[in-house]
Amino acid sequence: MGAALRASGLPREELFVTTKLRNGDQGFEQALTAFEASRARLGVDVVDLYLIHLPVPSKDRYLETWRAFEKLLADGAVRAIGVSNFLAPHLERLVAGSTVVPAINQVELHPTFQQPGTLAAAREHGVAIEAYSPLGQGKDVNHPVVTAIAERLGVSTGQVILRWHVQHGHVVIPKSVTPERIAGNLDLFSFELSFEDVAAIDALDSGDRLGPDPATASFTRFQH
Repeated sequence: MGAALRASGLPREELFVTTKLRNGDQGFEQALTAFEASRARLGVDVVDLYLIHLPVPSKDRYLETWRAFEKLLADGAVRAIGVSNFLAPHLERLVAGSTVVPAINQVELHPTFQQPGTLAAAREHGVAIEAYSPLGQGKDVNHPVVTAIAERLGVSTGQVILRWHVQHGHVVIPKSVTPERIAGNLDLFSFELSFEDVAAIDALDSGDRLGPDPATASFTRFQH
């Protein structure tokens, strides 16, 4: 990523750089050291957004990790700090034990997995919600309800779901390597879902998570 940033030729102010703290690097001093390593690899002076990847409650280090994040923010090394995969109890505990409220909580969120409790806690504290796997890793785009709405509006099923996210106020990070789909993912403001359309998609929530459960996930390293 650092090489891509340098090769892009784009002015730094036109780029928004987010990176995460790996689970195995949680803790006050460990987080500060890991941040400096990330910043060096990225080749930037300031990171726009720094996230705790998972709460890892079995290690119980996310409060001291957050203190390191608050220091980085106060020092001007980052412009915003946030969390990822924090459920309502984790978020409530973090807010109660800190001075800076997370700017954002990046969570798995799509029509068949909507996490109402997590969203309610975020709204209560003014924390933005960022949806990863916003299309359910491609699974939700084939749902008959979504397909019917897309056919009626003359847009793709992916656009329908992304527009649903936008109308709910979610930050969305879809992933695609297909230029046509990337263009479609950006074209979300030439149409609007009706109240009935939004309600129909809201009703698809089945509570089926695709990724690891943050309440029990305890892995500390990832395979590269």
